[in-house]
Parts: sequence; structure tokens; C-alpha cells
Amino acid sequence: MNTTIETLDSATIVKATGRLDFEASASFQKELEQAIANAAARKAAVAINCEGIEYVSSAGLRVFLVAARAAKSAAIGFGVCSLTAGVKEVFDISGFGRIIDVFPDQAAALAKFSTPA
Repeated sequence: MNTTIETLDSATIVKATGRLDFEASASFQKELEQAIANAAARKAAVAINCEGIEYVSSAGLRVFLVAARAAKSAAIGFGVCSLTAGVKEVFDISGFGRIIDVFPDQAAALAKFSTPA
């Protein structure tokens, strides 16, 4: 799994590509924890752009949940965007779409995070 992090004024965008399975989950979680800590210091939100994620296992879902809780504890916005069809189906079936903000694309996530709550 490959990850790039882009820092903007109102948000940090984490772009992930590949398979988010057991093997990749620990390193991805560490990257997200660092991105959330850095964003919290700037009072910025974090959005994970999932357009390049082709598969998410239960271990991968746990990473999203841990990240969402960390963002909530840091009092910053958090969400995912650009879910591929397969990943969206996993989010829908698991109910994660009810506990994590899901945006249709990166522009929608940025629009939400750039407006005061």
C-alpha cells in the first residue's frame, strides 16, 4: 500500500492506493496517526482519499475506526472520500458510513472542512 499526504490550509489529505489488508494495516495506521497529530496541531481536518484503495479487510476497517476516534479526541474533522465501488460496499454493509463522514469526492470533503462547523 502506498500513501501520500498533502497538507492544505483547512485539511490534510491522505491519498492511499493498493490493498488495505492485515499486512498493510499497521503501517497505514501509523501514517494516519502522524497525519492526525500534525493536523490537530494546525486545527485542520483529515480526509482520506480512497480512490486508489481496491480492497479493505476487517483490519483495514479497524484502521479507519481508530483514526476517526483519534480525530474526534483531537477535536478535528475527519472523513473519507472517493470510495471505489468495492470499498463503498464494505462501508455500507459494515455500517461504517453511519459513523464516519463519507464524501463523494475530495472537493466535497474540502468544502465541508473549509466551512465553520
